[in-house]
Amino acid sequence: MSAVVDASLLVAALVDSGAAGRWAENVLAAGPIHAPELVRAESANVLRRLERNRQLTAAAASAAWEDLLQLDLALYAFEPFADRVWELRHAVTSYDAWYVAVAEALGLPLATLDERLSRARGPACRFLTPE
Repeated sequence: MSAVVDASLLVAALVDSGAAGRWAENVLAAGPIHAPELVRAESANVLRRLERNRQLTAAAASAAWEDLLQLDLALYAFEPFADRVWELRHAVTSYDAWYVAVAEALGLPLATLDERLSRARGPACRFLTPE
């Protein structure tokens, strides 16, 4: 099944060997994956933080980064979604709103591990989260 994915899902698929990581891997394997262009930069920031906090070794963070760059992602520029991102400003961060706007426009669910985002009022997309 095709979905829009956020950085929480991508990073979990790359570095989490637990249930959340397995769920994220299954989402990626299920079909075409879509995301805003910022997803790689946001994922890089998460990997950086995990390395700095010693939750990942430098080698593991670098390997995850290389794997991230190899993922087949359909990426979307900001401009076509800018108005919807602005409309969502009182509900979610602008970064999260970009994911939401892409999901809404494509009519796809947004797969995320971010519970706060998945419970936000305002987004019109469906959310996929681990059960």
